[in-house]
Order: sequence, then structure tokens, then C-alpha cells
Amino acid sequence: MKKIDEARLESDLAARFAYLTEFMNFTADDIAAIHGAAAHLAPLVPTLVDAVYDKLHQYSSTWRHFVPRQEGYTGPLPNSPEELSMDHPQIQFRKQHLSRYLVQLVTAPYDAKTVAYLDMVGKIHTTKAGNSEIFVPLVQMNALMGFVSDAILSTILNLGLPRETEVKTLRAFNKLLWLQNDLISRHYQAATPV
Repeated sequence: MKKIDEARLESDLAARFAYLTEFMNFTADDIAAIHGAAAHLAPLVPTLVDAVYDKLHQYSSTWRHFVPRQEGYTGPLPNSPEELSMDHPQIQFRKQHLSRYLVQLVTAPYDAKTVAYLDMVGKIHTTKAGNSEIFVPLVQMNALMGFVSDAILSTILNLGLPRETEVKTLRAFNKLLWLQNDLISRHYQAATPV
């Protein structure tokens, strides 16, 4: 039995990611499968981004989080969710962020810099980073990640890849999205005893 320093998993991002990747068996083969899908997925990023924002726009519980000024955005602000259209500059700004995120998922080397980036994706949706007035509840983040996961997996299933490649790619993305989900949810946890 391998001994795990559980307290370190809560305080050391590299140790946490190493533990998770080992536990889930997220390997170099998975990274290769993800990178191998990049050429197929890159042209579909705008469609995926639009689908995500169409979904977010359907619910007051998600759309309201786009009214406050997003970190790095300097343009005009809406006064309410009802004034926030899909073509508003702040939504266009956020869509660009999501596009870069999706590109990062399929091209990243999964080194320390990438792990820090994935961790920041979780942190930025809380008051711990970015605009301290923005706090996206975990239930909304889980809903979003579930939707993104389904959209990515559905897209992969429609690429017409050889079956063996398709299975490897689906499994790799499934593991990756679970890793991302952990790096989101960890920022919502209060300190818990080990």
C-alpha cells in the first residue's frame, strides 16, 4: 500500500495533481490522445463556445455572473442580466477566454505551468482571484463542467475517428475533465481535517 501525505494534497498543487493523475492513470498516452484530437477540435472551438454561452444565457443563475466587470475587461458594463446580450463586448471578451481555455486543453504540455493555469480556472470563479465581487456557486460550476464535458465528448463521437482512437480520446478527455473538476472544486472547500 502506498502511503499518501493527505495534508500535502491540500497544500501542494503539484503533489495533488501528481496524486490525481497517478490515481486516475492519466498518462502520456492520454496526453498524446488529447493532442492528437487538437487538429480535429480546433476548427470546432467557436461552435463549442457558442453552445456554452447559449446554455449559460438560458438561466438567470448562470447569466447573472456576467453582469459585474470581469477581470481584465475594460469596456462598458450592462446594468442587469436583461441588458446583457450575446453580442455585448463583455460576453465577447468572455468567449475569447473560453476559446483560449479550450485550445489550451488540447495543446498544453500538462507541465507545472498548465497545472497552475487549470487551478486558476477554479480559483478565478471564486472571490480568491479576479474580481472579488464575482462568486460563481459550485452548483453552477458543476453544471457548466457537465455541459462542457458532454459537448466535448459528443463532438469527439462525431469526428468519425477510428474506433480505437475514438475510445482512447474519449477516455483521455474524461480523465482530463475530472482533473479539471477537482481543480475547480478544491477552491470551494473549507479546510477539512485530514
